[in-house]
Amino acid sequence: MDKIYSVSEFIDAANELLAFEIWVEGEISGFNISQDRWVFFDLKDGDGSKINCFMTAWTLKETIEDGMTIRVRGLPGIHKKYGKFSITIHEIKIMGEGALRRAFELLKAKLQAEGLFAPERKRPLPKFPAKLGLIASRESAAYNDFIRILNNRWSGLEINLLHTQVQGKEAIPQILRAIGYFNNEMPDLDALVITRGGGSLDDLGAFNSEEVARAIYASKIPTLVGIGHERDETLADCVADMRASTPSNAAERLVPDRAEIMTSLEHYAHLLGQDIEKKVRDAKDISYNAGRIFERCLEEKKRRLDIIQKNMVMLVSQFVDKTKTRLDFVLRTIKNLNPERILRRGFSIVFKDDKIVKDASMVAVGDILDLKFSKGKIKSKVI
Repeated sequence: MDKIYSVSEFIDAANELLAFEIWVEGEISGFNISQDRWVFFDLKDGDGSKINCFMTAWTLKETIEDGMTIRVRGLPGIHKKYGKFSITIHEIKIMGEGALRRAFELLKAKLQAEGLFAPERKRPLPKFPAKLGLIASRESAAYNDFIRILNNRWSGLEINLLHTQVQGKEAIPQILRAIGYFNNEMPDLDALVITRGGGSLDDLGAFNSEEVARAIYASKIPTLVGIGHERDETLADCVADMRASTPSNAAERLVPDRAEIMTSLEHYAHLLGQDIEKKVRDAKDISYNAGRIFERCLEEKKRRLDIIQKNMVMLVSQFVDKTKTRLDFVLRTIKNLNPERILRRGFSIVFKDDKIVKDASMVAVGDILDLKFSKGKIKSKVI
């Protein structure tokens, strides 16, 4: 007799038979996220067939919505409690240019609403960087173009390359590891550059992933992203501190052209020389004018000193004349008052005990007096 299975045994046996990963492609229907933890949707095709899909929210790396065509990798199985057949999703790949473009626009709107693209948060890159971190594929034409133009414009920079895949399954984790390495091990870099060549929206998928965009946003090192051709736009471009239209343009925006700098320096040196010559001429004119002013001041001072000297001479002469006149008057007065001249007019001077007698009360009868005449002396006695 054939084995009789319980329901649980049957489901276990069926799941054991179904225990292999498969890829299924279809259109999303009934997309829903429950409690920010569980993701549910159906995949359907043009024949009206559909299958339920389930995954955790943290496994969902793409921005998807109803109507998109996707390809999922997962493990089919039957839920024991509900008996429902579904696929537990491990990976999603968006199919078709239209679906990829829609997913890009949805994620772009989400990140923009969070402020990841805000111009005010973007940091300026140094004018003359010396030490760079570079994330690129060393085998790519984009890498070679970037290095060639960089060296032609401004050689001698320290370039630290971390080779990564820039397309395919390994691209995102390798790029994330490279960004983390530079920020943790070489935080003193002047700039972090990420480049790759052009391609379809699918080819550029790594640079439109939410993980890479957030890693660039969180970088402590100023970032420059040059992805694809001028028409290409990626989320990495939008979130970077500086965006370049191509890898070649990234080199042009990162460093100045040495030849242009030298030409500018020569121009400024010429202008500086002209300015110095003008200042020297102006200084000579100022010195000459100052000398003329000084000479005029000296002449004016000399003229004033001459006037003062003449006035002093005149005043001194007047003073001397007046003094001489007064001295002559005093001398004449002194001569006129000289006792000898008075005596020659017949007067005499009476002395008593060598003192001039000015009053008769000064003498008494019997005093001996000396009388001095113009010529000679006599003694007399008061009687």
